[in-house]
Amino acid sequence: MKIHYEMLKQITTLGLLLMMGMSLSADAGWFGFGDKSWKEEVLLHDGKKIIVERTEQLGNRPTLESRERQTLSETMTFTIPETSRQVIWKMSFRNDDPEPNSVNVIVLDIVNGTPYIAGYPAGCIAYNKWQRPNPPQILFKYESDQWKRITLAEFPTQLVQANVIVGGPPAEGMKSFYTAEQVNAENRDISEIAYKSIVRFPLKPGLGVEGVVTCPDYNSPRYKSFKAPR
Repeated sequence: MKIHYEMLKQITTLGLLLMMGMSLSADAGWFGFGDKSWKEEVLLHDGKKIIVERTEQLGNRPTLESRERQTLSETMTFTIPETSRQVIWKMSFRNDDPEPNSVNVIVLDIVNGTPYIAGYPAGCIAYNKWQRPNPPQILFKYESDQWKRITLAEFPTQLVQANVIVGGPPAEGMKSFYTAEQVNAENRDISEIAYKSIVRFPLKPGLGVEGVVTCPDYNSPRYKSFKAPR
């Protein structure tokens, strides 16, 4: 009888520990921090493919109803095929950061051994930080071991369509690896033209165009007495 009692105690203790672990795990999911990582097969403009490893640092859920947690920062790591040189892209998504940030990548490609990235500001705060570009896209070139912002005229014309998962995959059902075909499938429901391709002409609000081009200009006289969020 004593043996059964000791076994019962152990089973009860184990059950409590498991319940505590589940509770802590749930709390971490709703209010904690962590990372979301996956790899993508990225189809380049010349038909070659590279593997890009992406990691998002996550914060809290904005509301209890939110299915996704806030992205605090993103890192993309890949290798230039011709040189086997590793390149890293890092981007903060913190609104309280005064520096321009929060760029959602739509294109990552390599032209003549030089990496390029195109993205769009993730929201009105970011759009105003980047001085409200129209077309509403931010373009970069990797040069001298750093990412430098470039003009539309400097961005290779052969780079056209989104070739990475825009905004990253949803956490629910997320895979550890996405083929180029699966990347394209993840982007299938994107309706905004500037979020799925390189736009080379100014966009006008209305006529089916929404997104950041409709954001209020916090530097305009209308908002002179209004302190824009950072």
